[in-house]
Amino acid sequence: MDALLIVVLVAALASLACWVLSLITRDTSWVDRAWSIVPIVYVWIFAVGAFAEGAGSARVILMGVLATAWGLRLTLNFARKGGYTGMEDYRWAILRQRMRPWQFQVFNLLFIIGYQMTLLVLITLPAHMAAQHPSALTGWDVLFVLAFVSFLLGETVADQQQWNFHQRKRQAGGTLAPGFATTGLFRFSRHPNFFFEQAQWWAFYAIGATAAATSGAGFLGGVINPTIIGAALLTVLFIGSTIFTESLTAAKYPAYAEYRRTTSMLIPRPPRSERAVPQG
Repeated sequence: MDALLIVVLVAALASLACWVLSLITRDTSWVDRAWSIVPIVYVWIFAVGAFAEGAGSARVILMGVLATAWGLRLTLNFARKGGYTGMEDYRWAILRQRMRPWQFQVFNLLFIIGYQMTLLVLITLPAHMAAQHPSALTGWDVLFVLAFVSFLLGETVADQQQWNFHQRKRQAGGTLAPGFATTGLFRFSRHPNFFFEQAQWWAFYAIGATAAATSGAGFLGGVINPTIIGAALLTVLFIGSTIFTESLTAAKYPAYAEYRRTTSMLIPRPPRSERAVPQG
């Protein structure tokens, strides 16, 4: 059976399970719990499928290793925050209160489950591209792998800094000025972990694109190919989610307005108050 068809079938079953569980438990965070796990499964299905067809390569195995490292790190971080103990994402609870029951169920089916579970397939398609275009590793592969690893380390540091802040906040009785992390990487970006998360999948796409380009697919179909939709839609999702999250944070913490004025939303860069002011 074709590897892509297997991935689609597994994704459909996972989506059905998340939907049924969300109805039974009235908890819509089942996709969050699957988020860091199912992409690993999909990438390895593509890798194993490639070798089964005699088209395996070091590149597709390397992509499996990178996806696994990404997933393990994210799973451990999600677990220590209580993500697997039945705690629902607070944003879903707020949206549930703002919608009629039937409206929220449509949102749950089409966006929380439908859109996001489809996206988790799309972001892994560069591995399918690499499986379809087996070739020797190049210097570009090395560059993009190093970029992926750098982004993975960046997200690890950002998540640890955020974890440390919330631990100090909890020890202080739930109040610790200004109420949100502003030091370390959070001095240069309001959401550095979000930035590095997206960047990893852009690097992942670039590895798949390298496979297509080196096989003679040309610029269109190689460097730029349809699997870019995964990374692009992931960025759209993160931007939308970040805007919504920040609206809640700004309403809760008055100091967030100034932080938002001086600090980049995603891409790390020096705070605006420290940048050189143009002359003339």
